[in-house]
Amino acid sequence: MNDIDVSQLLNQLRSTAALARGETAAASQAAEGGFADLLKRSIDGVNEAQQSASKLTQAFESGDKQADLAEVMVALQKASISFQAMTQVRNKLVSAYQDVMNMQV
Repeated sequence: MNDIDVSQLLNQLRSTAALARGETAAASQAAEGGFADLLKRSIDGVNEAQQSASKLTQAFESGDKQADLAEVMVALQKASISFQAMTQVRNKLVSAYQDVMNMQV
């Protein structure tokens, strides 16, 4: 599972905020698509964790001797927590988008 790099995320948010203020130095950094790539990688990581947990669960249910119950439970919890984190990030992004759209120019 890929972890979300918080410092990179903060840098991207700062560069986007600087772009919104009209600062041109941050405009070139934000134009590289770093935030979109970070978001895509984190979504892919959540998807990978869920697929891994699903495979482990199926292996355990089919009676595979190598699938340990504790390992299955940990994988399921990791997938659940990563999905909840992704949902919270999405909610914050939607909220920020709505705040920006409600701003008067």
